[in-house]
Amino acid sequence: MTEDSTDDSTAMQAGFDALIAGDERVEPRDWMPEGYRKTLIRQIAQHAHSEIIGMQPEGNWITRAPSLRRKAILMAKVQDEAGHGLYLYSAAETLGIDRSELLDLLHAGRQKYSSIFNYPTLTWADMGAIGWLVDGAAIVNQVPICRCSYGPYARAMVRICKEESFHQRQGFEILWTLSHGSPAQRAMAQDAVNRYWWPSLMMFGPPDTGDGASPSGHTAQSMAWGIKRFSNDELRQRFVDMTVPQAEALGLSLPDPEIRWNEERGSYDFGEIDFTELFEVVKGNGPCNAERMAHKVKAHEDGAWVREAAAAYAAKRESAVA
Repeated sequence: MTEDSTDDSTAMQAGFDALIAGDERVEPRDWMPEGYRKTLIRQIAQHAHSEIIGMQPEGNWITRAPSLRRKAILMAKVQDEAGHGLYLYSAAETLGIDRSELLDLLHAGRQKYSSIFNYPTLTWADMGAIGWLVDGAAIVNQVPICRCSYGPYARAMVRICKEESFHQRQGFEILWTLSHGSPAQRAMAQDAVNRYWWPSLMMFGPPDTGDGASPSGHTAQSMAWGIKRFSNDELRQRFVDMTVPQAEALGLSLPDPEIRWNEERGSYDFGEIDFTELFEVVKGNGPCNAERMAHKVKAHEDGAWVREAAAAYAAKRESAVA
């Protein structure tokens, strides 16, 4: 490496550092460290994959929704999730990677999606639990990303978070209706909350404090770069503090006898999470891992003719213009 190239590299790093220090946005044409780019690709891809895989557990209830109104709302929600995946894959592509490569990595098991979507949806009440708890956790996790240092990701998240807020309200309303219905409906709602509470807490990831006080390596670097704004533990606590009063409003209990208000901390204490389950699900041993991926791969293969036709049409148009 020549002295001039070293100077250029130093100047580009200094420019990037100045953007981060000034809490400004990094844009696709700006120079960025390779580690920053790779971290963003991994995070955005996992987010995009989660939106697409997340269509499955709800999509299988579209034909079984209890009314035409519920069916229309659920269809709109699943459509929103497809749109979220599109925004996020587009954001990832601004980092120099093609979405087809991201999908290949997903299908090969080399990229992940949120563990929560590997749990089955057994009853209609699960649509409420997913909306209230899962989308509620997603909102807590994703609102800070609207201030992410990478511009395309931050801007995509603004619309996504607005739509997720509607999804969360939809889930709350489903559970409200069930919890104020017949004894059987109330029991169904309580059962769904019991099954989805702990997996929802695991959505924020494992304990993220390296020494009990400061974030561990990966999170510390993401926070230094402005990709993340809060640690996993901070976000999980926010979610618990938000959700406990809502559960009381619903008249449903959360399956944790250790939940209680801590006057000194000004937040809720809650029980210890068994992260062994999270790690097993992430490794592919969850209740629906194989089913979700088999369905996704089949859908991708069945849609090959659409991609081929679109590519052929684009090539024909390009040759006609030339």
